[in-house]
Amino acid sequence: MKYSKPIIATLLTLSLSACFTLPQGPAGPQGATGATGDTGARGNTGYTGATGNTGYTGATGGTGATGNTGATGGTGATGDTGATGYTGATGNTGAKGNTGAKGSTTGDTVVILPASR
Repeated sequence: MKYSKPIIATLLTLSLSACFTLPQGPAGPQGATGATGDTGARGNTGYTGATGNTGYTGATGGTGATGNTGATGGTGATGDTGATGYTGATGNTGAKGNTGAKGSTTGDTVVILPASR
């Protein structure tokens, strides 16, 4: 209890001093710069972006060029010569002719000789 009266007096003085406004005194000297704070914690990885839309389907390609005409085929091989025909059968022998009529003689003989030189 020895200190109760001075404590009460001090509290009363402090509470009453809040009611009085005094002019501001001159600014005090600037305090020393404080130490640099710790580096903050590393941030979380950002969200993955949304999937993009499907790309445009390309236009239909043009019609291809007309192909060239194929090469003309080669001439066919010459055919083989046909087989030789068979010889015809031999014809029949003709009929035997009749002997001519017997001539008559006159009895005179004529002899022709070449001319002599």
